[in-house]
Amino acid sequence: MSEIPAGLRYARSHEWARREEDGTVTVGITAYAQEALGDVVFVEHPEVGSALGRSDEAGVVESVKAASDIYAPVSGTVIATNESLEDSPELVNQDPYGDGWFFRIDPDDIAELDMLMDADAYARFLESEQH
Repeated sequence: MSEIPAGLRYARSHEWARREEDGTVTVGITAYAQEALGDVVFVEHPEVGSALGRSDEAGVVESVKAASDIYAPVSGTVIATNESLEDSPELVNQDPYGDGWFFRIDPDDIAELDMLMDADAYARFLESEQH
């Protein structure tokens, strides 16, 4: 299993969330999720300016094996999407916690991040899922 970066927060639906210095939140899918999907061939982002509630469907990631919904780990307004994924969706496989990010959100309530799992809790969650 891939290393789970500390400092991020994790949803049960395998999205990660990182609080940025400006108070926005960057969202992507975990290494576990991209490994389960296989080679990513397409990413559908939420629209910039759209309002999302926590756990709302925010897009779709498609691979050679399957399509999977992406959910918003916090509520807020989408302020940016990773346009690099339009031409290079494989960035999700190559660098899920870096260049493979999906979208940025201006959170309604930054405290919602605290409802997500930290790296240790997410690792325990993954272990429980595999047994």
